[in-house]
Amino acid sequence: MIELVDKTNKCWPKEKAWDWYNKHDYIIGVNYNPRYAVNSTEFWQKATFDIEIIKQELSWAKQYGYNSVRVFLQYLLWENDSIIFKKHFSQFLECAASLNISVTPVLFDDCAFAGLEPYLGKQSPPKPLLHNSGWTPSPGEKYTNNLNTYNLLRAYVEDIVFSFKNDKRILMWDLYNEPGNSKRGSKSLYLLEKAFEWARACRPNQPLTAGFWGVLNGAAVNDTYFVDLKALELSDIITFHHYADEIATKKTISILQELDYPIICTEWLARVFFNSRVDNILLLFDELNVGSYHWGLVNGKTQTHIPWNWDINRGEPSVWFHDMLHPDGTPYNTEEVKIIKKICNNRREK
Repeated sequence: MIELVDKTNKCWPKEKAWDWYNKHDYIIGVNYNPRYAVNSTEFWQKATFDIEIIKQELSWAKQYGYNSVRVFLQYLLWENDSIIFKKHFSQFLECAASLNISVTPVLFDDCAFAGLEPYLGKQSPPKPLLHNSGWTPSPGEKYTNNLNTYNLLRAYVEDIVFSFKNDKRILMWDLYNEPGNSKRGSKSLYLLEKAFEWARACRPNQPLTAGFWGVLNGAAVNDTYFVDLKALELSDIITFHHYADEIATKKTISILQELDYPIICTEWLARVFFNSRVDNILLLFDELNVGSYHWGLVNGKTQTHIPWNWDINRGEPSVWFHDMLHPDGTPYNTEEVKIIKKICNNRREK
């Protein structure tokens, strides 16, 4: 599989990638969405953006040992009012930096849990006991299926990346989350390639990446496999998603290590059904020097403590799927927090 990936002249050389990785603190991160937001639109839009709640939640993240957050942007908000959108993003970066937390922004996203296109205005409330019932993609099929909109998508990428290309508060650019998801397959290949082309032309100081995900999570139907390979080929830093136990995760890492590039897992943690837990997977990442961002800081409107495809007749799950903190900031599992803090402290002492 990996031998099909040609990383020559399409991304950073491995020496530059390792130099970048070794100059930064070991990444103990989390995918962050504030508790008030059912999706990325509600996160950033003018009517609902709440920097005070964000400050509170990021201070909890710092308290419990996290040093980086991965956040999803929403193209539709930029198109509607790019000035306000970038103002909110700048406020977020300032808040995170005040706590020594770096930021990895995600520009495009094919995940469409709600089966909806993104929309402006008041967002629908979450549906009871449904995982990510209001999540929408970015930019959505209205744009990705219409080549006439690609000048707009290019302007979005160039504006965001160029505006922050020298910003030390940004760790890396995750250009496209799970390209090919929601049964899109190779329909996302062209936008994936163009996103790298547009961002690369801005000459950012930060690395560019898109996660290897479909093959590892049972979604490599038909041609998603080739989208994964293209993401690997174009990425300056190898990133991947994996919701699996220690044996499967270790095997995946060993395969990706063949490319001899730094590796960061940008999504993991599925306590039930997949046995992806803090006390096994995070310890493995630490042992193998793989940075990571698990899914979910504060349990909120996304309801990602509910497993995928959960039978609502079962009521609340006895074990959380994702997420680390209750809405008041107290840990779901104090032993997990102790492990995160221990790794953080050990890394500081090295």
